[in-house]
This record gives sequence, structure tokens and C-alpha cells, in this order.
Amino acid sequence: MEIRKVQLTGGSSYVITLPKEWVRAHNIRKNEPVGVEISPDGSLIITPRVSDEYVRRAKVIDAGGAMDESFLLRMLISAYIMGYTEIRVVGSPPSNLRKVVRKFAKMAIGEEIVEETPSYILIKDLLNPREMPFGSSIRRMYVLVRGMLEDAIASLREGDADLARDVVARDDEVDRLHWLVARQHSMVASNLTFAEKMGVPALQAGHYFLVSRYVERIGDHAVRIAENVLEVMDSVGNIVPPVERAGAVAIEIFDRSIEAFLRGDVEGANRNIESVGELVPLCEEIHSLALTRPGEMAISLAYIAESIRRVGEYSSDISECALNMWGGDGKWRPGRDLNPGRGLDRPA
Repeated sequence: MEIRKVQLTGGSSYVITLPKEWVRAHNIRKNEPVGVEISPDGSLIITPRVSDEYVRRAKVIDAGGAMDESFLLRMLISAYIMGYTEIRVVGSPPSNLRKVVRKFAKMAIGEEIVEETPSYILIKDLLNPREMPFGSSIRRMYVLVRGMLEDAIASLREGDADLARDVVARDDEVDRLHWLVARQHSMVASNLTFAEKMGVPALQAGHYFLVSRYVERIGDHAVRIAENVLEVMDSVGNIVPPVERAGAVAIEIFDRSIEAFLRGDVEGANRNIESVGELVPLCEEIHSLALTRPGEMAISLAYIAESIRRVGEYSSDISECALNMWGGDGKWRPGRDLNPGRGLDRPA
């Protein structure tokens, strides 16, 4: 770090000189404007970019050689999450890998194939991340996952295999939103100017990312419940009432945890953490009934009970994020996309 002295000029203006190497590297001319921003810790950020456009970054992936479909998909998702706005897949990818690229473009929010030749495929990000604020993505994930939990339990009660399979299919939409939150978190963490434009400090973006991860995991357990419901659907007997009771408590803890996070309710978050213990006897009741069933059915029922318990535990983790984000000295203020007075978009 260079140390530069503050000088007084004109009797009222304080100035410091800019490093010559930095000025030359960014081709800054005399009288050209630079951006100056004050970060939350009091430091100044000087940037050569003064427009509202965010930085565009390119990534090249060589799909030649021994790259298989799973590896290519993981590489594409990784590039997306790391904030690359242009991904070029090169190496004359064969037809099976081209299908993977098209699948990725459909899965990831904002990604479009803009060029395709025998030797490369070009994907560009057409979404301005500021048009999808963190809070909106979290709310949407919550609504989707809550509906998945309700429908997974309803499919057991009603013996509806199609509804259970639909729960499994909906998980893709939750994953898409989680990738978007992860992508925005990476962009905020690596670009303080972008963080300022988003109105979300890097620390706050970290809490959003954690909550998104927990909600995505709850969605995975909704899928797990639905998959195991398909295994026990033909002989549910007296298992439905205890599953409904445990599921209702888990969903209520989930509701209150998301609400505490979005509204900054520290006391409510603390109560939610304490309430997770209510799930223990309810899940043990399901386990006890499972022991009276044949082998494979007993295993599926145990998985259902375990997933319901995990929904409560991940909801508790969300409440801990609310405490970490809103607690402390009480001076934390919500970003532009957080509105403590706004009600949740809870499904009817």
C-alpha cells in the first residue's frame, strides 16, 4: 500500500495525487472524470468507470479432448456463478456437448446463445443483475419451496403420484434462482463499485447467499419427501396424520424464519431457533411408526421424517442469519431491496 499525503489547495479543497501507473493503465487523460465512492468502512474507492454499466468479463472453455457432459455443465455453471458475462465454448464441440450448452442456456437466468459455429459457441448474459435484487430472488425461492413442501405432503395424503412428481420437477426453478443469487454475490464481492450500484454491501450480500443456499437445501428435502412418498403411497395407513403434523410445524418455522430475515426481527429469529425442538417428538413419532412397516417402506418413512427435521434445522440456520445480519450494535440498515414493512409473498 502506498502512503500519500493530503494537500490543501485553493484554501478549501483537499487533494492527493493518483499513482502514475494506475492512470496510465486505465488510459486516463487530463480533465477526464473518475468515480469516487465512500465504502461502509470509511475508505474511498476511486474507479475509472463512472457509467452505470457493470464490468463485462469473458471466459473461454475448451470442450475438446476428453471433456464429458457432466464436466462441461459444471464448468458452465461455475463460470456463470463467478460472474462471467460472456462464455465461449471452443474446440469444435460434438453434438452431445452442444446439447449440454443449450441445456445450460435454458437453465441459467439471463444466459442466451448468440453465436454458434462448427468451432465455437458463444453465450452472453443479457440480464442486468440490478434488475433482479437479492430480496426479490429470496422471496421467489421461498414461495416456490413452500409450495413444494405443502404439495409433497398433500401428495401423501391424497395418494397423488403426479403431484409428487411435479414437486420434483419444480426444483429446477429453485436451483436457477439460487445460481442467480450466488452469481450476484460473487459480483458484489469482487467489485465494490457494482456493490454500490446494487445498494448491497458485500457483507450483506454474503447473508443473502447463505439464506439462498439454505432455502435451496430445503427445496432439496421437499424433493426427497416427494420421492419417498412415491415409494409408500400404496400403503400409507395411519402414517398420514403424524407426517402432516410434523410438516405443518416445519413449514411454520420456515415461514417465520424467512419473515424474521426479511423484516429484521431479531427477537422473532431467536424464538424460531428455540422452536426447532418442537419437531423432535413429531419426527420420532414417524420413526416409531416406520418400525412397524416392511423394510423398504420403513426406510422411506424414515427418510421423510429426517427431511422434515432437516427443513426445521435449515430454517433455524436462516434465523441465525437474521440474527447475524440484524443483531450486533443494531446499526445495520436494510439495502434497497429489503423492506422490513413489506409482507411476505406467501401463497394462499
